[in-house]
Amino acid sequence: MEIKELAEKIVEILDNKKGVDIELIPVAEKTVLADYFVICSGTSTTHIKALADEVEFMLKRDYDIAPDHIEGRESGRWILLDYKDVVVHVFHPEERANYNLEKLWAMKKVEE
Repeated sequence: MEIKELAEKIVEILDNKKGVDIELIPVAEKTVLADYFVICSGTSTTHIKALADEVEFMLKRDYDIAPDHIEGRESGRWILLDYKDVVVHVFHPEERANYNLEKLWAMKKVEE
């Protein structure tokens, strides 16, 4: 599976599970950490855990792909799934606003 295809599949899985404000951010030109960040919010810690679990389950079941590393499952307020070239961030809205990864990593052009 191509990297962009994997990122788009993750977006689809999150959307099907009712993830909020899903963003796919290309970061390859800014960092060696990954090619894409997928950022999503959940409505509660239960929803956040369900979103992360669904991504992990569906990718394992359908493509035999497992995350290299998972962080934050205990608290459920920011869960990170590291698929090497694609890093998935599932946030509680407060954490998402606080860390504002979109602003930090987005490659949007500044309008003059």
